[in-house]
Amino acid sequence: MNLTRTFTEATPLLLQGLRITVLISVLAILFGTLIGFFSCLIGLSKLRGLREISAVYIWIIRGTPMIVQAFIVYFGFPQLIQMFNPAFRISAFTAGLVTLSLNAGAYISEIFRGGISAVDKGQIEAARSLGLSRSITMVRVTLPQAIKIAIPSMVNQFIITIKDTSILSVIGLADIVNKAKVYVGASYQFFTTYILVAVYYLVIISVLMLVSQRVEKRFNYERKKL
Repeated sequence: MNLTRTFTEATPLLLQGLRITVLISVLAILFGTLIGFFSCLIGLSKLRGLREISAVYIWIIRGTPMIVQAFIVYFGFPQLIQMFNPAFRISAFTAGLVTLSLNAGAYISEIFRGGISAVDKGQIEAARSLGLSRSITMVRVTLPQAIKIAIPSMVNQFIITIKDTSILSVIGLADIVNKAKVYVGASYQFFTTYILVAVYYLVIISVLMLVSQRVEKRFNYERKKL
């Protein structure tokens, strides 16, 4: 086992995979946040049908392993669509992004819901008594506070999403884990290669944790000023 040799030989390949890992993580976090926010809003709707759509979506995603979701998106749906359009294809990147986004969205939806539920009901009632509509109260009073409350849990979900990218190597996503498998297959340097992969993940996650700590401190400072 030669860590120096592995670092020299594997780094160019792993950096290619790392770029894919970071790119799909950022996009999945972005789309997942949008999906989660929308799911939370319809889950709070007065219309029962919309609430049930949100509840079923969250139930399915939280109740099934992500690897199974990835197989359904990458292998299952294309096979179904090819019954009507034989030329249909989907790339591993697109399938991975859809899987990650939907998965993160379900959990982020629950995080938003928890943040909204934690907002002091007295402030909401006061806003409504001043003549603000339900939607304006949500935008100006409830959401700003709910987002601040949800930030720690959101960051935790972002970290989980980044680590979950490693699962997508099973459908051929050219992420850092996939590239590590390629190198290991040629060199048989299992220990040193996967230690190096772990270090890359630790660096990314540590940076995200430091950023989140600064954001939380900023919000805590603003609360104390108020």
